[in-house]
Amino acid sequence: MKIAVVGLGYVGMSIAVLLSQKHRVVAVDISKDRVDCVNNKKSPVEDSYISRYLAEKTLALSATTNIAEALNGTDFVIVATPTDYDTALNNFDTSIVESTIKQAEIYAPNAVVVIKSTIPVGFTEKMFGRCTQKLLFSPEFLREGQALYDNLHPSRIIVGIPCMDESLRSAAEQFAEMLKECAASKEVAVMISGATEAEAIKLFSNSYLALRVAFFNELDTYAEIRGLSTSQIVKGVGLDPRIGDHYNNPSFGYGGYCLPKDTKQLLANYNDVPGNIIAAIVSANTTRKDYIADNIIKKNPKVVGIYRLTMKTGSDNFRQSAIQGVMKRIKAKGIEVVIYEPVLTKPTFYNSKVMNDVSEFKRVSDVIVANRFSSEIEDVAEKIYTRDLFYRD
Repeated sequence: MKIAVVGLGYVGMSIAVLLSQKHRVVAVDISKDRVDCVNNKKSPVEDSYISRYLAEKTLALSATTNIAEALNGTDFVIVATPTDYDTALNNFDTSIVESTIKQAEIYAPNAVVVIKSTIPVGFTEKMFGRCTQKLLFSPEFLREGQALYDNLHPSRIIVGIPCMDESLRSAAEQFAEMLKECAASKEVAVMISGATEAEAIKLFSNSYLALRVAFFNELDTYAEIRGLSTSQIVKGVGLDPRIGDHYNNPSFGYGGYCLPKDTKQLLANYNDVPGNIIAAIVSANTTRKDYIADNIIKKNPKVVGIYRLTMKTGSDNFRQSAIQGVMKRIKAKGIEVVIYEPVLTKPTFYNSKVMNDVSEFKRVSDVIVANRFSSEIEDVAEKIYTRDLFYRD
């Protein structure tokens, strides 16, 4: 197969590497830097498996900024472009996805277009009614920093068919089989569903994960205020096999590429549906950041040091990270904030000084705020404020 992957973020890079083990893949991105990285066998995103596969595996993978070149003669076009949440429209910004589908109609009219980007419920069927392209939606369920690993060992493979058009079933089954044959795990659950149902599966899955984060954060808030041991309560709760001892480490709130926008999008889809939980998840995340910021402010620091903006260990993403919300609340009180974040190259971030010397950062900070603890700062443990109780993501 010849496959084009449009977009070289976590989703696009992981699926491009996955499929290029057995198929010819041409990746396309507007960023020349990202394209150059791929062509030089380096990963443009922080992901140890992607880096290792590019360096060590024989992959039929190339990259270009020329979308016409990438799409020409392809069997499948995989759309992995970003869909940021537009607060004014109360909806995902799907303009790049729509533009990519239109370009596929021009340069690859016989190809099957598979949307991997996260989109609103009902989007695929709407586009299917407007275009002449064979169109599918296949949600991704990936962790930042471990995207290729999650594609190699998928929890499930879901491919959605718009309007359950039976003429597309063979293409859907073929795409699912391609993902499965390139995975390291062979016992993978495969589900062919309606495209709208697949879109809902994606949003409800991420909203449940956000709910779980919010739940254990509220448990932590309760325990801290009451002078109880959060770790003992969490461990005891997790002994119930229906709950489990996973995804339960307290934090400053959920953030990143998916959870904030997916919960808001699902909430927007509830505008005429009775319900309370999704709205409560979004509200709980705001309350948690308020509580964390208040705790830091009560320490009366002159300088607060923010140790890493990234969401988790092994990730270079800090988009909508919860610690940024905490930082804004602290700055609103007139407290100076400095940042240690190796990913940043500019001297300031939202008018806060970025420090490259971790020793100097530790020296000038009265309180060091860390969403996730690191051995790099354990020598100043008395300064650290964190809710990372289990030292893991």
